[in-house]
Amino acid sequence: MRNIIISLALAAATLPAFAANSLKATVNGMVCAFCAQGIEKTLSKMEATKAVFVDLKGKVVLVEAREGRSLDEKAISAAIVDAGYDVVRLEPSTQSVEEMKAAARKAKK
Repeated sequence: MRNIIISLALAAATLPAFAANSLKATVNGMVCAFCAQGIEKTLSKMEATKAVFVDLKGKVVLVEAREGRSLDEKAISAAIVDAGYDVVRLEPSTQSVEEMKAAARKAKK
């Protein structure tokens, strides 16, 4: 029994900490396509970023991580604030950029 507990503890120690594949930021101050383009361009330059989607109507920015990478919440928040916008909320998301784009297209219909 002791060997099993030690084995489980060692296995758990080698597993990476859970990291969200996507981060969803609720952002105030975005009002036009130029705003969205600026945020998307800035966040896309980050090494861990695979894709970015900005939903102006929903005031949401979704950042998706590259495979095997984790997103830095503080860096993402700082980049949005440095661009002149307010981050109201930043939370993990299970939604991919493609899924959010599809939902946005569906909502427009």
